[in-house]
Amino acid sequence: MIKRILVGLGSLEYARSATAKAIELARLHEAELTGVTLFDIERLDDTGPIPIGAGQLAKELKDSRLKDAADIIKAAEAHFVAECEKAGVKHRLQLETGDPLDALVSLTRYHDLVICGLRSLFEHGVVDEPPDELALLVQEGIRPLLAVSDKDRSIRRVLIAYSGSMESAKTMRRFVQLRLWPDAKLKIVTFHEDQEEGESRLAQAADYCLAHGFEPETECIAKPPMENLLPYADQWKADLIVLGNSAKSMLLRRILGETALHVMRNADRPLFLAQ
Repeated sequence: MIKRILVGLGSLEYARSATAKAIELARLHEAELTGVTLFDIERLDDTGPIPIGAGQLAKELKDSRLKDAADIIKAAEAHFVAECEKAGVKHRLQLETGDPLDALVSLTRYHDLVICGLRSLFEHGVVDEPPDELALLVQEGIRPLLAVSDKDRSIRRVLIAYSGSMESAKTMRRFVQLRLWPDAKLKIVTFHEDQEEGESRLAQAADYCLAHGFEPETECIAKPPMENLLPYADQWKADLIVLGNSAKSMLLRRILGETALHVMRNADRPLFLAQ
């Protein structure tokens, strides 16, 4: 059940897309929205080493960044409020300053779903984003998370990337249980060289979905997932990828897996993340 959705309002393009998707889900599930903007002054203020005699230029750059970010935040907030009021959706705004990750973690505790852009959440397009920003959100426990593309798209075809791992199963279960789009067409795909084992894995996953009222298609592909998942999603014309993880190694890969990290870095369509 979804009753409270947190909407990350980053750069204006992604903020508009996130707002549209949040309103769609709020109307479908009778949920209320919290639009949050993240004003990271330290990040915007950091111009790196300043050459001798360039202090005034550095100050002007900092002031320009802060003003640009403030203007974008104001525009994103105004768009969010106007669209929510037009749709008759209950909403509120929250401006957070300081460490944006800490702020999001705190707010996530009291929301059922977080919606944000695939890119450009913290710096509003004013400066470069931190590397692997989306992966960091998941690592910090900000989930379930719906990361949207820069243009809103209808979610009619959902591709569930299923590895058979516990983390992948949790993500699939969470998506099915939430029933975000109960009428969407589901397809479960697994990448496994052993066809028999892959089919067995898919049968169990499909059976779980059937128990929750979905009738998914399935397919086992004897190719590596990292190089083939995104091309397959494009070929199948997926509107959304439900992404779990499996492999374990160092740093972010220990949490997310190499395939999940690759998809987060390169996806051009919405992702559902819950691991």
